[in-house]
Order: sequence, then C-alpha cells, then structure tokens
Amino acid sequence: MARTLKQRLSNEGIRSQIISSDQLRRILTPDPVYSEDERDMVYQTLTYIVEVLIRNGVNVIIDATGNKRKYRDDCRGKVKHFFEVYLRCPLDTCVERESSRKETYMAPKHIYVKAHESERNTVPGMGDPYEAPKTPEVLVDSNMLSPEEISKIIVEYVQKSKL
Repeated sequence: MARTLKQRLSNEGIRSQIISSDQLRRILTPDPVYSEDERDMVYQTLTYIVEVLIRNGVNVIIDATGNKRKYRDDCRGKVKHFFEVYLRCPLDTCVERESSRKETYMAPKHIYVKAHESERNTVPGMGDPYEAPKTPEVLVDSNMLSPEEISKIIVEYVQKSKL
C-alpha cells in the first residue's frame, strides 16, 4: 500500500519517502523478540526519524502497523501535519494476504501461522491487541478496495487539506 501511495503522490508531483517499521526493525533489532520495550524503542526511533525528515521538508509515508494508540499519538504530537490513515482489515483477510504474498518488503514471514502455533504470541490482532484509532483522518476498509483506490482516497485528502 505504501509503495502504491508513493507512486500516486509522485504522479501528482508530490515527492515522498517511505519509512518502514519492518526495515527499521532489521537495523535496530536484527533478532527481534517483539517485547513491549523493544516495540517502544522501535516506534520512538521511527518517530524521531520522521520528525527529522519533516523538519527538512520531506513528505513521509510511515509504513507501520502501530498497534498501540500511544505510538500513533506520540507521532501525532511531534510531527507537524501528521494525519492517520486507518486501513481497517479483518484478521482473516490479513492472514490470507500474508500467506499468499510473494514479496514481503522486509516484513517477517509466516507471522500468523507462527502466532497460531504459539511461536509468536505478540502478533498484533492475535496475541497482542490492535488498538484501532478513534478518529483517523482517513478510514478505509482495505479488504473492499484495491491499493490504487485507497491511494486515490488518500491523495484526495492530502490535496483537499493542502498539507
């Protein structure tokens, strides 16, 4: 989704950079345990990087689950023109997508299978709760729309908001 959005923004003449929590995690925690402390550190670092980029005029797409509201609220409080896109998706659709994707873009593989087999009890939506946003600026049911349709909705919001 992030790559589709980046391409659409580019087509509209808006430059942007994707910051991926999965890519950042590979650097910060090459052998992740997904503990609360580890997640806090990853999201604090992600927010700091985004802050620096924004201060330097870079539009940023944060590619992250951000399963706790505190992560998103922290970023919202520190990043000018932050807006939240909630890609609502039923768990069974997440499981199906994860099992059939060919490219992971550095995301861990087979996370839902491992969570189901109790190897990973910290997967958001399974062993670790996902705290849905209360008032996202953009809300779409991602199981009902294609990435292209969703990116169009997001870009229309950006253009309307003049962010």
